Amino acid sequence: MDRTTALHYELPTQNCWPHTFLQPKLDFESPQFHAGQFHNQTPQPQGIKFSLFKWLATRRASTWNVDRDHEFQQFSSATRELPHDQPNADMNQWKVWFVGHATVLIQIGPYNFLTDPVWAEFASPKQGSGPRRVCPAGIALEQLPHIHAVLLSHNHYDHMDLATLNWLHKRFNMPIYTGLGNAWYLPKSFHVIELDWWQSVQLDDFEIVYTPAQHGSGRGLRDQNRALWGGFCLKLRKQYCFFAGDTGYAGHFKQIYARYGAPRIALLPIGAYEPRHVLHYMHMNPQDALKAHGDLHAQRSLAIHYRTFQLTDEQRDEPEAHLEYTIKHSSKLMNPFYCIQEGRRMLV
Repeated sequence: MDRTTALHYELPTQNCWPHTFLQPKLDFESPQFHAGQFHNQTPQPQGIKFSLFKWLATRRASTWNVDRDHEFQQFSSATRELPHDQPNADMNQWKVWFVGHATVLIQIGPYNFLTDPVWAEFASPKQGSGPRRVCPAGIALEQLPHIHAVLLSHNHYDHMDLATLNWLHKRFNMPIYTGLGNAWYLPKSFHVIELDWWQSVQLDDFEIVYTPAQHGSGRGLRDQNRALWGGFCLKLRKQYCFFAGDTGYAGHFKQIYARYGAPRIALLPIGAYEPRHVLHYMHMNPQDALKAHGDLHAQRSLAIHYRTFQLTDEQRDEPEAHLEYTIKHSSKLMNPFYCIQEGRRMLV
């Protein structure tokens, strides 16, 4: 793929190095916030933080053995349908496009939403460091339809990408919905709506609910869990799309089903899970994702959070293969759980 074209399938990572050493002084009246930090519903297991830091300090950071140029060229040579504005579309017409990692374009009638938009080359505070994108975003920024809102789950670098958010803001000036404290990391010119777990706001006919997740937040050593993490229910009357964000498996999936019923579609993470003894609390593996799919009674689910950035120790193709194996050996009555390639769409 010619990187000099006007289309941007990746962006240079914006320098936000100060985020790695600044400490926000924030206070919130929230059941989740005490002792200066946000907390999960289920307490963190004893010793997990030490195991995590030990793993991070001793692991050999690497990128999957992927030929980036080949990936870009292969992507460029393939034909694919592109999204477009649908001003007259019926509100019962739903499509989702897998852009890559946790970025999904959700089209409901004439409305277009983006989850955790990341087009940056590196998931890090500066260009040239940290995990590098191994494949292009499935849709170029210039090929996006009008974006009505961004659903931003939390502030980790592979989810909160300042380069992409700035690009989108200049083009669409859309609202950004996110958890408490995350506006601190974003430019003041952005229209950011912060929510606590289970809080909701209206956007025309939609109710946007911020839901619990079992995870954490932080962009450096001094801001750990100072901003809230979560997922979203994008509700349209009695139907909704569920975006899980980044999460370990926990009881919140059953809570969401108890409150709102079964989602029409659930976007569930399946990657970044090895070594399991370190990451089981914060990240689901495919078996966990299938349990979450069942807890939600989702009519269908789409796999996210894999293939784009090597964040952990499993190989690139393991999450999809593991999910396929787990589904094959599970109940035949289970609703479908799909993996699709970057740039492909699914009718919902």
